[in-house]
Amino acid sequence: LYLFPYPQKPENLRPPAMATAAQVAATFLSFLSCPRHHTAPSPSVSFLATPVLPASLRAAAAGGQTLTFRCRGRRVAVVAQLPTMIPELASGEKKIRWSSRAVRSFAMAELEARKMRYPTTGTEGLLMGILVEGTSDAAKLMRANGITLLTVRDAAATILGKSEMFYFSPMHPPLTESAQRALDWAVNEKLKSGEDGEVTANHLFLAIWSDKESAGHKVLASLGFDDQKASLLAKTVMV
Repeated sequence: LYLFPYPQKPENLRPPAMATAAQVAATFLSFLSCPRHHTAPSPSVSFLATPVLPASLRAAAAGGQTLTFRCRGRRVAVVAQLPTMIPELASGEKKIRWSSRAVRSFAMAELEARKMRYPTTGTEGLLMGILVEGTSDAAKLMRANGITLLTVRDAAATILGKSEMFYFSPMHPPLTESAQRALDWAVNEKLKSGEDGEVTANHLFLAIWSDKESAGHKVLASLGFDDQKASLLAKTVMV
C-alpha cells in the first residue's frame, strides 16, 4: 500500500524497485548451491562412530553385533545391544542378543519421550516405542485390546502430567530407574530360561507389566490391561 501526497496524482508516481518472485527464487537457489552453506551427506553413516549415540549404548556395542538398514539411500548401522546394569553383562563376561524389534522399539521410545517433552525415557516411553515399531506380538496384543499410541500418550500425560511447552528434551533422554529395571528384567528372564535366542520386545513388554509401580504398568492398567491378557503373551515368550 502506497500513500500519495496531494495534489500529486498516483499515476505520476512509481513505487520503489522490488525483487520479483523469480529473482528471489534464483538468489535462494544460488545460496543453497554455494559449498560454504551446503555440504553433501556422507554415503555411509554409523551411529557407533558419532557422538549422537549415548555413551551407554556405545559401550554396549563394543564387540557386539550391529543391525544395518538403508535410510534415504544411505547405509545406517545401529547397535544391537541395549544398556544393562547386570554385572556379568556390563563387564563383558556374558553376551546377550537383543532382537531388531527390541532395538527399534528402544530407539522409538527415546523419540516418543522427546515428542512428549519429557526429560527422561520411562516405561511409558518404552510402551510407546513398542507400539510405534508395531510388528512384535506385544504391539499386536495391545492393539487387539484397544491400546493404541494415542491412548497411551493420553494416559501417560494424565498419570505423569504434561511437560512445559518450551522445554526441549535431550537428544537421548536418559532412562528412568523403572525403565532400566525393565531392561534388566527382560535380560534376566532370558538368562533364566537357559535357551539360546534373543531378548525380544515381548520380554520388554512383560518386564514393564511386572513392575506394578512403574508408569508403564499404571498406563496399561488404566487402559484395561490385566494379568490374564499378559499371560497370553507370556506363553508365546516361553515357546
